Amino acid sequence: MLSQSKLQSIILTSRLAKAEVFYRDVLGLELKGKSDGALVFDVSGSELRVAPVKSTTPTEHTVLGFAVPDVDSTITILKANGVEFEQFEGFPHEANGALTTPDGSRVAWFRDPDGNLLSVVHFP
Repeated sequence: MLSQSKLQSIILTSRLAKAEVFYRDVLGLELKGKSDGALVFDVSGSELRVAPVKSTTPTEHTVLGFAVPDVDSTITILKANGVEFEQFEGFPHEANGALTTPDGSRVAWFRDPDGNLLSVVHFP
């Protein structure tokens, strides 16, 4: 039944104006408009809704990931836009923040203005 549905992702923000700048200008997502107060971005034909709430708590785990063709070039671009990448204790991160997993995937993590943990990943 739902396998034929169009998936939309929802992420919460208590800083709507900062989130708009971050997702539109820093990450380069196309802002399609607003719906019931939420920012609606296009991500390769899927919708990302950034919905306002009174308060948020930084996440411990990844809540949203972007599959990219080249993690290293994506990191370079995002760093030039002011993104800081997370490095987790006990993991063999490279100098740029990327990590290669046992299956050969390359991933790097960063946070949005509310502390939501996001990732860029390239699967082998």
